[in-house]
Parts: sequence; structure tokens; C-alpha cells
Amino acid sequence: MGVFLEVVLPIISVFIIGYLLQKWRKLDVKSVSAVTIYLFIPFLVFDAFYYEEFSNDFGIIIISCFVLLFATIALIKFLKLLFKWDRMEESGIILSSSFMNAGNYGAPIIMFALNEEAFNYAIIFMAIQTIIMNVFGVYYASRGGYEVRYAIFAVFKMPATYAILLGISLNLLDVNLHTRVLDMVDFMSAVALPLMMVVLGMQLANISFEKFEAGKVMAGTIVKLIVMPIMAWGLVTLLPVSDLLGKVIILQSAMPAAATTTMFALEFKAKPDLVSSVTLVTTVLSVVTISILLVILV
Repeated sequence: MGVFLEVVLPIISVFIIGYLLQKWRKLDVKSVSAVTIYLFIPFLVFDAFYYEEFSNDFGIIIISCFVLLFATIALIKFLKLLFKWDRMEESGIILSSSFMNAGNYGAPIIMFALNEEAFNYAIIFMAIQTIIMNVFGVYYASRGGYEVRYAIFAVFKMPATYAILLGISLNLLDVNLHTRVLDMVDFMSAVALPLMMVVLGMQLANISFEKFEAGKVMAGTIVKLIVMPIMAWGLVTLLPVSDLLGKVIILQSAMPAAATTTMFALEFKAKPDLVSSVTLVTTVLSVVTISILLVILV
């Protein structure tokens, strides 16, 4: 109960504030989300990469993101054969189970539960996960040649991509920015996290579905909240990873479905009701599963 009250409840409270605000005011979530994505998140990821010491930990985060992605996709393809899902059902489950909410949810959980170093790991994980999601998420939502090119183009439309490249470049070249510039970056990046949390609540308030496919929702939820963290746990035991980074990888893998995948599913008509259902159910149930995981890890 202590972990829930000290870590999970404060974060869930911010989500609820965003949810209630959206139910009350019916704001344009796309505009608010765009401000977050195109303005504040680039400062957040630049800050993380500018100060990052590029040790083996950076490579391990990249490896972990890809291994978890491909392992989850392989499992879902097996479930497709087992339950005789069609291609669109497979795409819907992949969208809702393979991509975790590493930013709006994972980063604040890790900041509250662990420490500043762990939070920096979480931001790097989020940045890599976002790039992966923009490529593979759009691909599985669309499943077509044109859309693959669209997916690659989407990555290079994101300011965070250039913020990452700029942060890495200045870091490796050992360029010392003026204190005032760094103060401005810190100021802008500090806004990103609470705004991301409010936006998630607003996005959840806009989720709607006409039919609830209980069996598929249950399958997607189990894969996302139980199987993926177990895979992450096994992965960190195999990799030369520090205890702190191992906890970050496991916690990030345990986050609910990314709300962004719902937008992909809606845009490309890839079972949006199924994706929305899994997103909502995993977000609600994660209050319990993450609390349990935090007790185990922390």
C-alpha cells in the first residue's frame, strides 16, 4: 500500500485531472498533444542525450527495445495461428501489446520510484521507443509499401529526432553550451513531463469503442502487462546490465499500451475498437500490476 500511495497514486491523480479536464471542457487533444510533442519533448530528450555518458548502458537500452519488440511480435504471430486471427486482428493486437507507454506513464513512475539517474535512462528508453513505434507502429497499422515510406518520413518529421541527434553530437564533440542556454533547456524540459501526463489523461477520455472483443482484449492485456515484463526480466538477467538499468527496463516493459497506437489504428482503420479497448483496460489494470512490480523491484 505504501508504494501505491507514494508512487502510483500521485501519477494516477495527474492522469485523472487530465481525464476530467477533457470530459469537462472537450478540448482539442491533438493541439495540446502537438504542443507537447513538437515543443517540450524535444527539450526533454535533448537534455537527456546532451548529458548522457555513452557507456554500454546506451547500447543495452537500444538492444532491449528491439528484443522486446520482436519477441512480442513473434509471440503474437504464434497466437494468431493458435486462435486463427485474421491479419487485421493480428495488427490490432501487435499495436496494442508491443508498444509501451514509456513516456507519459513510464518516465514519471520511474522518477517517483527510483532516482534521477534512472529517470535519464527512462527518457532515453522513451526516445528510442518513440522512434521504433513511429516506424513499426505505422507499418503494422497500414501493412503497405507506401505506408512504410510514410513511417520513415514520420520519424524525420518529429523534432525529437533532431533533438536526439543534436544532443548526441554536442555531447560527443564536448561542446559546452552557455549556462543561460542550459537553464532555458532545463526550464522547458521541466514542463514536458507533467504536460505529457495530463495529455495521457485527456487521450484516455477520448477513447471510445462500439464493441468489446473480450477474448482478444484479454489476450492483448496479458501479453502487455504480464508476458512482456517477464520477457524483460529474463532479458536483463542475460545482459551485462546494472541493477538500476535492469529495473528501468523491466518497469518500462510493464507499462500499459501506448495511447499513440490508438491514433495509428484510427488513421489506418486497423481494428481501432480493439486497440482502444486494450489501451484502456491495460491502463486501468496497470495501477495494480505496476504497484505489485514496484513492491518486488523497489
